[in-house]
Amino acid sequence: MARGFDVRTVLALLKKEIIGLARDRVLMAMVVYAFTLAIYTQATGLSHDLRNASIGVVDRDVSQLSTAILAGLLPPRFRTPVAIAPQQVDKVMDRGQLTFVLDIPENFQADVLAGRSPRLQLLIDATALMQAGIGAGYIQQIVAQEVASYGTRAGISTAQPVTVQTRFAFNQGLNSEWFSGTMGLINNITMLAILLAGAALVREREHGTLEHLLVMPVRPLEIMMSKLIANGLVILVMSLLAILLILGRLLGMPISGSLGLYAAGMVLYLFFATSLGLFLGTVSRSMPQMALLFILTALPMNILSGGFTPIESQPQWLQNAMQLSPSTHFVAFSQAILYRGAGFDVVWPQYAATFGIGLIFFLFSLSRFRSFIAAQQ
Repeated sequence: MARGFDVRTVLALLKKEIIGLARDRVLMAMVVYAFTLAIYTQATGLSHDLRNASIGVVDRDVSQLSTAILAGLLPPRFRTPVAIAPQQVDKVMDRGQLTFVLDIPENFQADVLAGRSPRLQLLIDATALMQAGIGAGYIQQIVAQEVASYGTRAGISTAQPVTVQTRFAFNQGLNSEWFSGTMGLINNITMLAILLAGAALVREREHGTLEHLLVMPVRPLEIMMSKLIANGLVILVMSLLAILLILGRLLGMPISGSLGLYAAGMVLYLFFATSLGLFLGTVSRSMPQMALLFILTALPMNILSGGFTPIESQPQWLQNAMQLSPSTHFVAFSQAILYRGAGFDVVWPQYAATFGIGLIFFLFSLSRFRSFIAAQQ
């Protein structure tokens, strides 16, 4: 009579998996690094803010207003403005010495006082794409503020007929470290879940311990569940510690939502990601093959999931296709809970989609795993 699913067998295999993972110092070092230093360096090293942008100024007016505009270009966004002659502009731009050059025309202050709306010329080296886009907006804002302030002091009106008041929600300081750190955590969860689950099976094959499992009275489902739970548990614990210690303490990011709710969603996502890793492990015959398959699957998932650029910026057909990837829903409910403090009433559609797609892929991986085990016997 065939033996049914045994929880005690799964627990015994689970203990074996955790011990085997703990003894693999390279993998453990990678896990610790991925959820500590990697998140911190990505958050602080890849900045979306404008910092230390180089700017030159051709001040043809040399007036009180032009001096006030230069004084508004303050660090840490800008370096101290460099005064250059008009004939030097092309040379410094061609050599990439300056990102911005602000050209203030003659009689600029007089034209402002006379209400003639003079124009400034701003030259931008757009090879520094991120600084170019953000810096142009800052410079325009600084010039507008200084002109309006000078007009108020001079007793003339320089106000626009419509004033836009901007208020930022959820990240009032526009701190890019919070965004980059959270996206680094999300990407590392995906990568580590796939790699650890796949490596667990490849490691069994390379070390010759898979044959030991085959002669034991265990079922393929029990072997698969032990590997999924062991690797998923390690990633879950490390992720929660990273949120509390790296994002919360070290980077000072406020965690708006419930960590318990987020942990529940992470479990659903790890159910899919570890199943995918185990599937790749059945296809791969060695760790190099596993790494190549990982590049072809996990990296596109991370890039197109909405963590790097908004999902709305993609072509419509790609948006529709990415709705079939749980990574898209994982990014969506991660941002909703951690940034906006969303509750279950908001994120349940993403939870349902993650669980449904994950369950389908789990059954597919289980079928593949059973065939893989049968081929080894």
